[in-house]
Amino acid sequence: MWYLAKLIKGMSIDQALAQLEFNDKKGAKVIKEVLLEAQEMAVRNHNVEFKSNLHIAESLTGRGRYVKRIRYHGKGMFGIMNISRCHYFVKLVEGPPPPPEPPKTGFDQAKEYVQQLRNRTLVNTL
Repeated sequence: MWYLAKLIKGMSIDQALAQLEFNDKKGAKVIKEVLLEAQEMAVRNHNVEFKSNLHIAESLTGRGRYVKRIRYHGKGMFGIMNISRCHYFVKLVEGPPPPPEPPKTGFDQAKEYVQQLRNRTLVNTL
């Protein structure tokens, strides 16, 4: 789910639905249903004029319940199944999506890290 949530973050609602339509992951169907429901709620409850004039501002997942169950095998043996669930949160904002940020190179990341190290202060020292 996390991969899909990160994939559609910052996209327009129509583009995100198109991406999820052709994704064969199990969570794509669930996220698509949530987006359609959120789109309808935005139009019905929050006075959004055009339902295609929305973009995804936030899209994130969280850990849900983990349940352990027993699966019985032959000869008195058993195995433990872990049934995992997750939460999905989405925030839609009216208007066109912001332009994508250019990707940072390794040199830019290193320069930013060195600058962060130089700016730090040590507490209770001379």
